[in-house]
Amino acid sequence: MGSYARLNNVVGWLVFAVATVVYLLTLEPTASFWDCGEFIACSYKLLVPHPPGAPLFLLLGRLFSLLSFGDTSKVAVLINTLSALSSAFAVLFLFWSITLLAAKLVLPRPTPASPALLVPTRGQALLMQAAGVVGALAFAFSDSFWFNAEEAEVYAMSALCTAAVVWLMLKWENRADEPDSDKWLVLIAYVIGLSIGVHLLNLVAIPALGLLYYHRRQPAPTLWGSVVTLLISSVIVGVVLVGVIPGLPSLAGSFEVFFVNSLGMPFNSGVVGFVVLLLGLLVLGFRVSHRQNARLLNTALLGFTFILIGYSCYLIVPIRSGYQPTINQNGPRDVLSFVSYLKREQYGSRPLLYGPHVFAQPIAQEDAGPRYVREGSKYVVAEQRQELIYRDEDKMLLPRLYSDGTSSASQRAAAYRQWVDIQEGVKPTMGQNLAFLLRYQMGHMFWRYFLWNYVGRESDVQHAGVLWPTTSHEALPERVADSKARNNFLALPLLLGVLGLVYQVRRDPRNALVVGLLFLFTGLAIIVYLNQPPLEPRERDYTFTGATYAFAIWIGLGVLALAEVLRWALKADTARAAVALLLGLIVPGIMLAEGWDDHDRSDRFTSVDAAKNLLNSCAPNAILFTNGDNDTFPLWYAQEVEGIRTDVRVAVLSYLNTDWYIRQMTNRAYKSQPLPISLPAARYRQGTNDYLPYVENPNVSSVNLHDFIGLVKANSDLLKVSYGDGSPTLLSFPSPRFYLPVDTTAVKQLGIIPPGRRGQLVPQMEFNIGKGAMEKRNLFVLDILATNQWKRPVYFATSVARTEDHLGLDAYFQLEGLAWRVLPLKNPNDDPREEAGYLAKDLLYQKLMQQFTYRGLNNPAVFHDENSQMFPANYRAKFARLANAYLAAGDTATAKKLADKCLAVMPDRAIPYDFYTPQLLPALTAGGESKRANQLFDLLLGRAQRALTYYSNPAYALFDRELSQQLATTQQLYLAAQQIGDERRANQAFQLLQPYLRQ
Repeated sequence: MGSYARLNNVVGWLVFAVATVVYLLTLEPTASFWDCGEFIACSYKLLVPHPPGAPLFLLLGRLFSLLSFGDTSKVAVLINTLSALSSAFAVLFLFWSITLLAAKLVLPRPTPASPALLVPTRGQALLMQAAGVVGALAFAFSDSFWFNAEEAEVYAMSALCTAAVVWLMLKWENRADEPDSDKWLVLIAYVIGLSIGVHLLNLVAIPALGLLYYHRRQPAPTLWGSVVTLLISSVIVGVVLVGVIPGLPSLAGSFEVFFVNSLGMPFNSGVVGFVVLLLGLLVLGFRVSHRQNARLLNTALLGFTFILIGYSCYLIVPIRSGYQPTINQNGPRDVLSFVSYLKREQYGSRPLLYGPHVFAQPIAQEDAGPRYVREGSKYVVAEQRQELIYRDEDKMLLPRLYSDGTSSASQRAAAYRQWVDIQEGVKPTMGQNLAFLLRYQMGHMFWRYFLWNYVGRESDVQHAGVLWPTTSHEALPERVADSKARNNFLALPLLLGVLGLVYQVRRDPRNALVVGLLFLFTGLAIIVYLNQPPLEPRERDYTFTGATYAFAIWIGLGVLALAEVLRWALKADTARAAVALLLGLIVPGIMLAEGWDDHDRSDRFTSVDAAKNLLNSCAPNAILFTNGDNDTFPLWYAQEVEGIRTDVRVAVLSYLNTDWYIRQMTNRAYKSQPLPISLPAARYRQGTNDYLPYVENPNVSSVNLHDFIGLVKANSDLLKVSYGDGSPTLLSFPSPRFYLPVDTTAVKQLGIIPPGRRGQLVPQMEFNIGKGAMEKRNLFVLDILATNQWKRPVYFATSVARTEDHLGLDAYFQLEGLAWRVLPLKNPNDDPREEAGYLAKDLLYQKLMQQFTYRGLNNPAVFHDENSQMFPANYRAKFARLANAYLAAGDTATAKKLADKCLAVMPDRAIPYDFYTPQLLPALTAGGESKRANQLFDLLLGRAQRALTYYSNPAYALFDRELSQQLATTQQLYLAAQQIGDERRANQAFQLLQPYLRQ
């Protein structure tokens, strides 16, 4: 058995090495999209990311970043390597788990006469190793898991925690009869505690592990006993999820408020008192377990203690927050704000078991508890949290068709109708409710993802379907047909996994049930818990890698089933195992071959280059308003890690609806001074001025912005409005038309007016913010404009929504790269139907042609997925607009030069042509390249025709965005053909558009 153990270790490490090499070769060299830029920045400097944070990931990321030895350009790839190694270790533990389970199927079962497993023969050893290799590599090369391995996100390390816990439990099972076997259970508890510092997904594995514990400890397990065990295990998950993670800090917060406010003790005394009490209770529990020789109680207490020890990594959050770092989301510097951080209160909640349906209207609101802040030597109530109250008849069990409170019921219902037939204003039936659960939440948001991994994926377009071997390939749009993400595994992984499932069920039903529960709880149970809405900004497949992990066990065991099938042809165990191994390796082999090109990110720099280009669009000491996530997190990375343009203060508009973020904007950050605002913190406190409704006053035609800010500062009765139903008094604004007086003499002295725009300087800026409610972020922007006096440049990223956040200032925008600058200069050609902003041609030319970087955008070997293609589209928009501006001015040479540059740095073979490409045709034609322009027109029109035919099929109703993009491209082709006088091609485009115009 010793030789087999060595073989098992050696082969396991070889599998680890293969996975590591693959991941490192395909690793993204810098920060990827979504949360990665934030996590890298926060790891590098131990900052505080969005709740609930991932402190263990940050600590380990910080250690990895130290290997850069001061070269900040290496920080991102090193922290990405942490995910790669975490994934490789998860593959290693999966290999060992599969071989442990395979041993129970291959080797004779222990008997009282022979309690130990027999030494495997050469053939048996090879067969068990083959199962481990095939299953582990199939998981390693599965789509979602491989994706997570390439970037600095928490899901790779979360998968490692799950894999480690499963392996440890199987190790315990083999040693459960040993006197010290409980040490494995304590170690499992510690790993679970550590996993809380990464992600909570690991907790859902507990019920499957509980069942394994019950079956091993109980000589004659029963169905009723199994059910009770599952219930107890589910309670344990709930205790950890609710009672430990936010529960213990909440209790500590209650102690803190009582000690400080009632007993007059100093801050943190209540926390210390709670910790002392908790430790005292634990010591008392250990004494009782020791005196009564209660092994189970002692083990449970040890497990609880070690969960707390692992969970203690969260202490880094309030510790680092107390130092007021530059990224300090929610500012959880004390126990009370820390609880809010852990509970993710800023994101709201979704009904789970009982709640209102999509058309339910609230009838009242009630206090949901106070929010305390420190003031002087006490905790004072900053606001009373409010909870909406609904009629009982508007509530339903297991509400799947619900309102999120952020969009109108009709908008929400329209999205639901893509899945179930519900009537406007009519309470959905339970049948409709469950239909949405089955069709969308389980079908579209789980089984589709699962089949992506083990059958095939249609493309990288959002909502892309499963690529079955029998899927028709006719009439596909090129965006789908030519996508590197179009992976066809011929369903071989699925078939091998089903074979392994059937084999294990027949030969070892007890462990098959354990693996099945692991699959269930890390997949479908998460679906029920998340209660996903019908509109998601991106695919969520990364959430369910635990289920693909569980199925990979069956893929590995499928090799044993193959060997069993081969028994009729091959009698020799070794030969049969070798053939089964070779056949089984086809599965990970085809997954590796198909998945390599779309998982290879080794030369992708899109997100960070876009961030640097955006920062370099701004003048020194600028204020830059951005959207969240993909707009902002790469900027944070560029500033925090590489030190790019730290003079620019990035202000995230969505965060500006919170008081903690506004408070941080009044602090200095590197080279950026505090933002110039005049309203005091009390006017921005949460619960105060969260929104200001428009209440018309016929006597006020327009509002002086300075006066308005002064009235808000004074909390003036002139702005107050009450609806008389017990709701709080709110400040309002009496007219949507505002004006801002401009000190033209001071502005001229600042030297911010371009020479060609001196005649556009206005003594008064007039703008219409619209008749909707003004949110706190809008108030903050207006405060900046009123207070700044043009001393610091103010910019909006060009990705900021026009209707929601421009505040009617478009006439005063000047396009300077990827951002609009606000200037007291009125664009004489401003047209709400056209693109916003005055075109500073020379400045924009310099940015696009000389300063901006476009690494990898001309390399067809680099895979640019849907997210990566959004930023090149932004570049193309600027190139096209500028080229047409020069063309209109009669400078055809410069226009042609811009078009050539755009097509060179972003060729079609690397970044497929898009909506903005047709706008380059007039510049090409005027520059003497009519043939090239015509070829480009014909190419784009052919693509649009094929795509419109495909997406017009009602079966593809989810792809309305793609349909709209193709219609917009066709419209641009029509306009371009008209502009260059090609009536024949204009008519072709019009004929393609005509059926849709009638619709």
